[in-house]
Amino acid sequence: MLAVAAAQLGYRTHVYAPETGPANDVSGTYTRGGYYDAGELAKFARAVDVITYEFENIAVAPIEGVALMAPIHPSPRSLAVAQDRAEEKAFVEALGGRPAPWRRVDNRAALDEAIAAIGCPAILKTATLGYDGKGQARIASPADADAAWEAIAGAPAVLEGFVTFDHEFSILLVRGADGAIASYPPPHNEHRDGILARSSVPAPAPVAAQWTEAAALAGRVAEALDHVGVLTLEFFATADGPVFNEMAPRVHNSGHWTIEGAVTSQFENHIRAICGLPLGDTGLTGTRVVMENLIGEDAAGWDAILGERDAHLHLYGKHEARPGRKMGHVTRVTR
Repeated sequence: MLAVAAAQLGYRTHVYAPETGPANDVSGTYTRGGYYDAGELAKFARAVDVITYEFENIAVAPIEGVALMAPIHPSPRSLAVAQDRAEEKAFVEALGGRPAPWRRVDNRAALDEAIAAIGCPAILKTATLGYDGKGQARIASPADADAAWEAIAGAPAVLEGFVTFDHEFSILLVRGADGAIASYPPPHNEHRDGILARSSVPAPAPVAAQWTEAAALAGRVAEALDHVGVLTLEFFATADGPVFNEMAPRVHNSGHWTIEGAVTSQFENHIRAICGLPLGDTGLTGTRVVMENLIGEDAAGWDAILGERDAHLHLYGKHEARPGRKMGHVTRVTR
């Protein structure tokens, strides 16, 4: 989707990845190489004018290396903070944000201490490499600690207390190299089995009431990181205001609705930002926009979706449908 947006602005995309994927079908050039392959990375960096990434589960060191050879946005600092749950929570707290109660857990004894401090129920999450509900274990009582520790294979982690909330939502903003910031209306996010199932705008009233506070925090995060490109922060809407959940230094699944539902999509605005272009309008194109992920076999109903008026189908070209795998999405715009 980034490559498509870049092509519409007259740019050519060169993809670097350890294996082939859907982006290869719409990009001009592809290099298959490992993230620690210094030689291939150097050749790639010399062949492009600007570098970006759309996945935070990559090591920081290679990104820091290519940053010495070509401009890269977002910066390695954004990646380093966002990919470590403990660091991102501490970073956001320092800027006035409020995450759920949490403790760093580096060993089995620390887990018991964290449970005693936070209480149960709680969720144990790996500090890195977790997404779509992966790398997580619920703890209903202290008796579950051993099983939870085994479930994450003893990896460095954080323990998070449960939060009572009405809705989940995200703030998607884009920041240009000149410091200009544009923010999208916050989508209401609904999850199924730990995976985003639906995002809709406008969001319900409790979310709308917390939009300004959450967007202000996201802006402070972007400025503190000198972030260039799209930045996403996820929140819980609670009776006491927005509670920070996590951040992503990239375009985000909860912003896929912007392709048809906003004047300028998150993908185009990301390309605009990293290429030094003016940011585009983030306003809605309709009165209501709903994006639904097509997960696993959901994508098999593509032909019926194509028959719907005001439905916009996106299939990603993944070759195998597996449970929990995002195969595409459909966006419905009410005008």
